[in-house]
Amino acid sequence: MDSNTAEPIVRILSGTSAEVSVGKDVEQIVAADSRALHERIVEFVRLRAASAGQPVTATIVEGSAQSALIVQPDGSFSEPAVGAPARTTAPAAEPGPLTAAGALQPAAEAPTTRKPTVDDLLASRGGPPKDRATIGWQGALRRMTGGKISPRPNRRERSRLERERAVQRRLDGSRTIVILNPKGGAHKTTSTLLLAATLGTLRGGSTLAWDNNETRGTLGWRAQSTPHHQTAVDLLENLDRFADMSRASLANLDTYVRTQVDARFDVLASDEDAAASSTIDADAFNRLHGMLSRYYRLIVIDTGNNMRASNWVAAVAAADQLVIVSTVREDTAASAAWLLDGLREKGFGKKIDEAVTVLASPSSKPDRRLKARLDSHFGQVTSGVLHVPYDSTLVDGGPIDFESLSPETRDAWLTVAATIAGRL
Repeated sequence: MDSNTAEPIVRILSGTSAEVSVGKDVEQIVAADSRALHERIVEFVRLRAASAGQPVTATIVEGSAQSALIVQPDGSFSEPAVGAPARTTAPAAEPGPLTAAGALQPAAEAPTTRKPTVDDLLASRGGPPKDRATIGWQGALRRMTGGKISPRPNRRERSRLERERAVQRRLDGSRTIVILNPKGGAHKTTSTLLLAATLGTLRGGSTLAWDNNETRGTLGWRAQSTPHHQTAVDLLENLDRFADMSRASLANLDTYVRTQVDARFDVLASDEDAAASSTIDADAFNRLHGMLSRYYRLIVIDTGNNMRASNWVAAVAAADQLVIVSTVREDTAASAAWLLDGLREKGFGKKIDEAVTVLASPSSKPDRRLKARLDSHFGQVTSGVLHVPYDSTLVDGGPIDFESLSPETRDAWLTVAATIAGRL
């Protein structure tokens, strides 16, 4: 059964952990107490219900018992309560009197009174605070009354909150997202930085944007400046420093990556020495990727223009999610379509079917007819098409000032990030 249509099966492992199976996908849910566990299970199912636009039924398995959890897209639900069994500690029974045969007769167990534990203290807290409106008349009314009247956020704000939660979903390991289009000027580097910034900001860091160009790329130039100019080549030459996990740490990587403080992600640039002859091949990529995956939860990879380069192919092979990017132009779109045909021939058909296409408007008034054609084509050969608007602050090709991006651009990239995160 496809994981997008399969009903979740939730196995309660303990009062604070559960395992959720959806088709072939399995995810762990961990919480501080049974109430928080219950809330996280409901939220997991609610996100699927919101995505499907209809109620979703999950089967709750606890020991030999089963029950149904039905969650509506708005978060309302019905089910028998899910919680940890009560824990009681019985004192040792006093020895009973001797029988005629000289054997001890068991004494009746003394009645016990259950004492509250730290789990009970934590469970006594209220549930998570409800969403507070910050925009529209709802937000104005909440501020005007000092929160005494706090209406539910409007539809626009609820949509944003749901997408933010999708980006913040828990991952059980490192994930690699690879940005592709073999043509220069196709929006790859810009897309890499904006996606990494959105993910890093909402997830609180642990995100890397990596320029996997076999020679020189421009990711390091488009990022905010840092005190050093080390690149992937320098890191590769000193990779042995990170072989001993007991002595290495993320802080040791600061010498090689360029921290984007405000957007909470790091950049690993490609070689910037015009006179250098060193290149990154497949073996070098795999060694770097293996080490970096131990330190970053999300790695967003900007690729070069040579799809025959061994490090380019290695990145595609390592990808958990492919993102095909193009501007709404005939030449860059044809390049992306040619790329997809080539990847299918190389045996990456499944990854292409699951890829996400992002189309960027090259001007404030894109060609609507061409846009419709591209939507039709890429909608059939990848899992879906998303659009990001033209933003004048990105035109000059210099370092990206994330604070200056338009609200429309931020919102569009939130949608892209939420869509990708939901597939990881």
